[in-house]
Amino acid sequence: MSDPSTQETAEIAGLFDSWNAALATGDARAVADLYAPDAVLLPTISNRPRTDRAGIIDYFEEFLQAKPQGRITQSHLRRLGDLGVHSGVYIFALTGPRGRHEAAARFTFVYRRDPEGWRIIEHHSSLMPE
Repeated sequence: MSDPSTQETAEIAGLFDSWNAALATGDARAVADLYAPDAVLLPTISNRPRTDRAGIIDYFEEFLQAKPQGRITQSHLRRLGDLGVHSGVYIFALTGPRGRHEAAARFTFVYRRDPEGWRIIEHHSSLMPE
């Protein structure tokens, strides 16, 4: 039998995979569907916090043009009742004017379980300072 805490953190880790798969669709609305109505997004490539669905969609419409695909290189997981916290470092493969390149960023996702499943309630991502 598996350790329940391992199962719980594996469930939280899998939420990133769902988010990354939504990015691969290229559909900003599909990505926004993963966020709670009251979510706060502090995005990687925008100085403006996004605090509603329209703002989150607006951000991802631009971000998805780079065809981002992330992979986690450092991961810290916690489950706190109906909340899950996933923080660490991810690297995005992006397509820009000079072709495909990678960008490393720090991230924190906070998820809340509601009757419809897990939703992102806080998401912070910032490029590494190097």
